Amino acid sequence: MDTDNSRFARLKEEVISRIDMSRDVSDDEIRDIIRNSIYEMKKTESISLSEREALFQRLFFEVRRLGILEELVADSSVTEIMVNGISDIFIERDGVISKWDRHFESVESLRSVIQQIVAKSNRVVNEASPIVDARLQNGARVNVVMNPVALNGPILTIRKFPDDPISMKNLIGFNSITPEAAEYMKRLVISGYNIFVSGGTGSGKTTFLNALSEFIPRTERIITIEDSAELQIKGIDNLVSLETRNANVEGLHEISIRDLIKTSLRMRPDRIIVGEIRDGAALDFLSAANTGHDGSLCTGHANSAKDMLSRIETMVLMGMDLPLAAIRRQMASAIDIIVHLGRLRDKTRKVLEITEMMGLENGEFVLNPLFKFEEEGETKRGLIKGDLKKTGRLSFFEKLQRCGLYSKDLI
Repeated sequence: MDTDNSRFARLKEEVISRIDMSRDVSDDEIRDIIRNSIYEMKKTESISLSEREALFQRLFFEVRRLGILEELVADSSVTEIMVNGISDIFIERDGVISKWDRHFESVESLRSVIQQIVAKSNRVVNEASPIVDARLQNGARVNVVMNPVALNGPILTIRKFPDDPISMKNLIGFNSITPEAAEYMKRLVISGYNIFVSGGTGSGKTTFLNALSEFIPRTERIITIEDSAELQIKGIDNLVSLETRNANVEGLHEISIRDLIKTSLRMRPDRIIVGEIRDGAALDFLSAANTGHDGSLCTGHANSAKDMLSRIETMVLMGMDLPLAAIRRQMASAIDIIVHLGRLRDKTRKVLEITEMMGLENGEFVLNPLFKFEEEGETKRGLIKGDLKKTGRLSFFEKLQRCGLYSKDLI
């Protein structure tokens, strides 16, 4: 094994030395360089055909792709890849996390993979800027934390998304939402209700946001705003996708979610979709939703619909010192519906709550729960039994009436 690693290290060094770093080198050129390097080594060392093929693939993945991680990225059953330094790699399949039996050979090898990823997203990561969000070419979300912040680093986390976005029909098939609730949400989206999707980490917020976007009328102009582009909105011709930019090494030229929301208002949007808010950008989103951009969508981290409102208040205060009463008036006016998602103990993801914002009463939010998930026990296999049951009727249905979608039997 040591001989194989030594041979690989020598070949890798040889291949890298032959690459012209001053220009963009194609994959085919890289393959030719690798083949030539292996051919020359074959003149002095005995290498079988199977060994040559294995070396070729390994070298190509290492130099041009993601090294040992390429296998996991290509595996559609793997939804999350967590690299804790060079020795520990964990993967998630079907909601279950397990340790992988392979690891990086050196810190340099892991750093090389990280630098390839961030460079292709026009990002920079180093000791001066040790935290970065990026994405792979297939749309997978990447988070990197380097030394000195990560004591056992570098740390690399990859969240994968399916090649074809999960549709609302798929979510119904997964029992994540009922057909009745899906039809309910369809009418609300078409009619232009401002919808906030909340949930914990890994609860499926982005997936649900994608599914909701299926219902947006195809004639509208949509602007999406994200830290790292993850949304896979299909069927909209007039679509603009905006992505934030980190500050450069001098700490300048950062473009934030707040900046993008402000500039999007000058781009004549019908709807604004913000992948996630986690700071003072919440105020800008509320302002946009309050200035005629009905049908805006957004996600945020929270433990319940009610908790999401508290989180939004806190985020607004992070961006501006405003009276709480003024913030709540903005929120009550801007948010129509909150959809809360959760990941249950059996690892399934479900819509747990659909709630209407009724407004303010004595300075406190009044919420109208429309649907709630009610647990009814477990199966012999440990799967949770339950149903998303309708618990209330929509109070504000003027938008539905304007679109001709109001129906007493459904709403």
